[in-house]
Amino acid sequence: MKHTISLSALSTLPPKDASKRGASIETIQLIEKLISIQDKLYAQKKYSVLIVLQGMDTSGKDGAVKHVFSGVNPAGCNVKSFKVPTPEETAHHFLWRVSKECPAKGMIQIFNRSHYEEIIMPQIGKVLSTSMLKKRCEEINMFERGLIDDHTILLKFYLHISHAEQLRRLQARRTDSKKRWKFEKEDVIDIAKQAPYRHAYEFIFKHCHELPWQIVPADKKWYKNFSILSTIVNELEKYDIDYPKIKIGRK
Repeated sequence: MKHTISLSALSTLPPKDASKRGASIETIQLIEKLISIQDKLYAQKKYSVLIVLQGMDTSGKDGAVKHVFSGVNPAGCNVKSFKVPTPEETAHHFLWRVSKECPAKGMIQIFNRSHYEEIIMPQIGKVLSTSMLKKRCEEINMFERGLIDDHTILLKFYLHISHAEQLRRLQARRTDSKKRWKFEKEDVIDIAKQAPYRHAYEFIFKHCHELPWQIVPADKKWYKNFSILSTIVNELEKYDIDYPKIKIGRK
């Protein structure tokens, strides 16, 4: 079943009944739950967890990694950021650099950008035809199905930010000495292309449908982080993740 999503019809702000104070209190509880789940996940080694974070520039992917996973044990959690492909990566199949970074049993792996960049950037740059992009989507669907069949718990998040908030955050990068290191001239060009990026993501939502996307309002950082954390914990609680039962017998 294909999912048609129009980002322009979705709010980038928290729901009206969302409370920053309430979310802050619940976040503490959710972090404790995630710590407990991760400990069991690492000991059991039955499942692996893959978290995919996608979003336009300044949508808060780095911040989500920092805040959502602040309490997890680094021994059981890895983060991989996918930048512009290297010459070696370009010489391989487009899923090569991603497949070798997928999590082992017991591990949580976070993709800050992912294999979906290989749909977005060729579409923005108009270097691949629509039929070729659809074929890549079919390969991604098969790839993700293989991960799921191999007991990988896969969660995909799109951080939905408004153009106005993008501009505000970009300006902060230019003027705030603590954020200036993040500023790149390419960001100005990319943010000006919000409409093409939005269409590229809508294409992905429609054709990469093996697993539904979580569309997260990202204009308010506190709600973005809370929403991601809440979704992860609620999903992981559905699985039989527990400490392995070890029989200790007499020698």
